[in-house]
Amino acid sequence: MTDALDFVVAIPARYAASRLPGKPLRALGGEPLVAHVARRALAAGAREVWVATDDDRIAAALEASGVRIAMTSPDHASGTDRLAECARIAGWGDDRVVVNLQGDEPFAPAAGIRAVAEILVASGAPMSTLAAPIEDARTLFDPNAVKVVRAGGGRFGDALYFSRAPMPWPRDAFARDRETLPPGGHWLRHIGIYGYRAGFLQRFAALPPSPLETVEALEQLRALEAGYRIAVAATPEPFPPGIDTPEDLERAERTLAALTAGASRA
Repeated sequence: MTDALDFVVAIPARYAASRLPGKPLRALGGEPLVAHVARRALAAGAREVWVATDDDRIAAALEASGVRIAMTSPDHASGTDRLAECARIAGWGDDRVVVNLQGDEPFAPAAGIRAVAEILVASGAPMSTLAAPIEDARTLFDPNAVKVVRAGGGRFGDALYFSRAPMPWPRDAFARDRETLPPGGHWLRHIGIYGYRAGFLQRFAALPPSPLETVEALEQLRALEAGYRIAVAATPEPFPPGIDTPEDLERAERTLAALTAGASRA
């Protein structure tokens, strides 16, 4: 394993999700959702995979999964706060590369999980994340699809801003038509997976919420407002949407069924 791939994965898994209560334990293909996410993390080649949770039922569901459990406070305001406590429980040194994989990403590709760690090391930034091209106006105008603008056009570039609003705004093209995207491929959808060193994770979690973070409800803006770089790379493989609602879970069941059927035919 190279230094760039010497990383751990930490998965925050809170039981009381507002839009889908008990989300980590919701069944997907007959298994708890969080078990699928843990399996994806293990497949990525991490040194360790930890699930940071506040509920004994989630810990019990992962007992034979091969991941480690950090029992964290139920009072954390965010997954970042929960992972900062997990890092202290795990005893990671300040230089340990940590990938924050959301607990509702049952189809996260292993290559994408590794890429976050690779870009963190290659860029020298204290934080890294991924993005994917936006190819239709509906996604660009969807406030639930977070957009990112980055500097540079190479393998990775630093984030300039994240927003729920459409950006960048093609002034002349949208003055004529907002139903289709003009050519140029300038639009990126942010994928909510992060890499950071464990020491920075502690500093980030200790920062107070920032004004722009509060306005947009996007925690990563806290890092930008504090003057920290966030390296953004194109995802090497698609990230199917995460699961936030019962409808998302139904869609995931269909996706899993299709993947299972495809594997059986191969």
